[in-house]
Amino acid sequence: MLILASASPRRAELLTQLQVPFKQISVDLDESVKSGEEPRDYVVRLARAKAEAGWRQAGHVDPVLGSDTAVVCQNKILGKPQDQADFKRMFALLSGAHHQVMTAVALRSDRGLQHRLVLTDVSFKVVSPQEMDWYWQTGEPADKAGGYGIQGLAGRFVTRIQGSYSAVVGLPLYETAELLKEQHLL
Repeated sequence: MLILASASPRRAELLTQLQVPFKQISVDLDESVKSGEEPRDYVVRLARAKAEAGWRQAGHVDPVLGSDTAVVCQNKILGKPQDQADFKRMFALLSGAHHQVMTAVALRSDRGLQHRLVLTDVSFKVVSPQEMDWYWQTGEPADKAGGYGIQGLAGRFVTRIQGSYSAVVGLPLYETAELLKEQHLL
């Protein structure tokens, strides 16, 4: 059975769409950005590390899927906001601008470790200070990379997306399916 090395309900919901049986486990990793690490290297490293950690935790038996997503603006990773001031700082960068969402997915099995990286361009409308306050008060931004979830209330701020919607949510379905097919799991 496939193992999803993530406690994310969004990733689990997306993986369900591929109609492959799986179970979820949580892995504990240091997700700090290394000094001088490029955003794309960061998400690939974490996705691979999550798959490897899950593989070890599962006893090297079942294939393990790991994924990581980063919101990147001006080549800086915007993590989860620490508080309202941090959220407003992030949203000031995203407001009326384009940014990139980088999502990596990795699959670890007895056949080795493979990964895919997906880059998606997202554009936001100009978000007023009142809209930022409203959105923060909903509670939605608190646990989201970049302070927003495209699948939720923040969808109203998105003017354009070029790339994979499911990758922005947290798991690129096409690339995940391709990895699973390559290992005859789908």
